[in-house]
Amino acid sequence: MCTVFAIETDRPDLLKIEAALKKTESRGPDDQRIAVLDNAVLGFQRLSIMGVASTGMQPFFLGENAAICNGEIYGFRPMKEELQQKGYQFVSESDCEILLPLYEEYGTDMFAMLDAEYACVIYDGKSGHLIAARDPIGIRPLHFGYTPQHEIVFASEAKNLVGLVDQIFPFPPGHYYKDGEFICYRDMREVDEVIHDDLETVCQGIHDRLVDGVLKRLDSDMPVGYLLSGGLDSSLVCAIGAAQSDKPIETFAIGMDTDAIDLKYARQVAEYIGSNHHELIMTEQEVLDTLEEVIAELGTFDITTIRASMGMYLICKKIHQISDVRVLMTGEISDELFGYKYTDFAPNAEEFQKESEKRVHELHMYDVLRADRCISTHSMEARVPFGDLEFVKYVMAIDPAMKMNTYNMGKYLLRHAFEADHLLPESILFRQKAAFSDAVGHSMADDLKAYAEAKYTDAQFAQKASQYTWSAPFTKESLLYREIFEKYYPGQAQMIAGFWMPNPNWEGCNVNDPSARVLSNYDQSGN
Repeated sequence: MCTVFAIETDRPDLLKIEAALKKTESRGPDDQRIAVLDNAVLGFQRLSIMGVASTGMQPFFLGENAAICNGEIYGFRPMKEELQQKGYQFVSESDCEILLPLYEEYGTDMFAMLDAEYACVIYDGKSGHLIAARDPIGIRPLHFGYTPQHEIVFASEAKNLVGLVDQIFPFPPGHYYKDGEFICYRDMREVDEVIHDDLETVCQGIHDRLVDGVLKRLDSDMPVGYLLSGGLDSSLVCAIGAAQSDKPIETFAIGMDTDAIDLKYARQVAEYIGSNHHELIMTEQEVLDTLEEVIAELGTFDITTIRASMGMYLICKKIHQISDVRVLMTGEISDELFGYKYTDFAPNAEEFQKESEKRVHELHMYDVLRADRCISTHSMEARVPFGDLEFVKYVMAIDPAMKMNTYNMGKYLLRHAFEADHLLPESILFRQKAAFSDAVGHSMADDLKAYAEAKYTDAQFAQKASQYTWSAPFTKESLLYREIFEKYYPGQAQMIAGFWMPNPNWEGCNVNDPSARVLSNYDQSGN
């Protein structure tokens, strides 16, 4: 990961800018540069992944223009060759160096051409204005706000903007900013034509696109590792990666010291695919001691995101301490496409698709935010194969009636797509889902709830919760998280759409806890 920071101003306060960047030093620990331009300042903190030589340090310059980008641009080499044929010269092996030539050739049309996870800011020297853009899913973070002097500021993380702007906003995924407007260049919710192919054809399409999504994310100049929970999604990513590697891949799993039900499943997967597997343990005290730190890094008060971040944050911390891995492959974004446990209650295919559209649209505030912060805080980069644009586009277009759980097995299409490959044991491929926050150990969420219960009396909870109008806390646990959030991001709760919860309008889904454990269809996932 890297940090991008940009402010459109002709009277910069460099001390404030340096202080803002200091908050994300671990995101880009290898180098830092602040470039003062005629009407703007660009700041960049680098984590070297592609083209690691110093020539890959940003900002890049071309004529009067400059650019900074936190991203991975897949398939950049053919684009680079085309640009070279047009006379452009490159000084580094960085994928992001192609952005300025692309801008010179295509203007803002370039953003729709990118197969990438990215957040970038371009300074147009001719106009003296900034142009910013973010990938269509929002895998790479970008926020913005306006100073009291009405100057627009862009930054990778909300913490960069605290104290600089009045209100912090998430930059909308799939949009670019130019001349005061946010323009959508790609909406992943939109389906051009519904796919009504037969089951085998659809599953082959899923299979091939996911394999391709993993393969393109293996391109790295730094060591790659894999997070492995033992669940379907991470196990598939690991198995595909292992099948394409000529040496054992590095896999990492974490669990509580008391009841980590998925450690044994992760171990089974690791043994089956022949990975170099690492089991890491966390304790109740570690969880409680790290809670405030996690919320400060995440910039959210959402219950689900925080619970699921505890294990991910601690495993990433431990990975950074024990290995040289700097790129982590993860299994996020599968649930939003193929369904959660609660989407079994969708009343019809239309409602299932609407829910999927909502989840994909909001991913940047929940699971994707979690993966980015947990990994980047420990100076590593997240790669998300299920977020591959072609894969997401294809799955979103599949007839939603096929994606609904009419098979007595959630995510059946994804499971069946890899059944013939035997990349995973059938016991793993067709194992019922456990939520990550539960899979690391049911006791973890229970410990957090018990800690919150002991912190507030019922009267204190009622009084404190009533102070909030936006996404008011509804349990003592949610109040605990909100108070910590407000300590670091005062008055910025509207950055998050609200609490991630099952659709309360569906029968069986109007619950008071986001864990799938409270749903009537939650199956035992193994003990």
